[in-house]
Amino acid sequence: MLTAKERKLIRSIRKGNTRAFSELVNRYKDLVYTLALRMLGNREEAEEVSQDTFIKVFHSLERFKGDSKISTWIYRIAYNACLDRIRLRKSRTFLDVGEMEDFVFTEMDTALDKMVREERGRLVGQCLAKLPSEDAGLLTLFYFEEKSLLEIENILNVPVNSLKVRLFRARKKLAAVLEAHLKQEILQNNG
Repeated sequence: MLTAKERKLIRSIRKGNTRAFSELVNRYKDLVYTLALRMLGNREEAEEVSQDTFIKVFHSLERFKGDSKISTWIYRIAYNACLDRIRLRKSRTFLDVGEMEDFVFTEMDTALDKMVREERGRLVGQCLAKLPSEDAGLLTLFYFEEKSLLEIENILNVPVNSLKVRLFRARKKLAAVLEAHLKQEILQNNG
C-alpha cells in the first residue's frame, strides 16, 4: 500500500537520515496535532502527544511492515497516544471557545460567509468537545480528516461494521448536543 516515494523515505529514515525523518514529521504534524487537540481539548497536551507520537513513530519504524498507508499507521499511533493520555488523567477535558479559532474554515468568498462559517465551526467544535473523546476522535477522522471507514479500521483496529455503529451513535450524540445548544441559544436570545 505504500507509494514508491514513501518506501524510499522510510528506507532513508531507517538508514539514519534525519532530514528524511523531518520531512515525514512535516508531512503529518498538522494532522496529528489536529486529531490530538480534538481528542484532548488542550493545546499543551496536544503538542506533547504530537511529539510523543513522532518519537514512537521513529522508534517503531523498524517494525512497520508497510501493509497500510504510512498516514494510517501514524494516525493509529496518535489515536492510541491520545487514549493513553486520557486514561492517564482519568477525566475528560472540553475545548475552550478560544481554542476553536484553529478549526475555522479559511477559504471564504465574502466576509459575511466567513462569519457564518466561523460561527458554525465554533459551534461544532464546542459540541464535539462535549462528546466522549473516542466519539470526538472518530468524528474528526471521518468528517474533518476525511478518512474512509477502511482507513479508520486500520487506525483504530476496530472492524468496519463496528465503526459504522459507533459512527452512527457518535453522530446521534453530536446531533443531540447541537440541538440542546441551539435550544439554549434560542432561549437566551428570546429571554
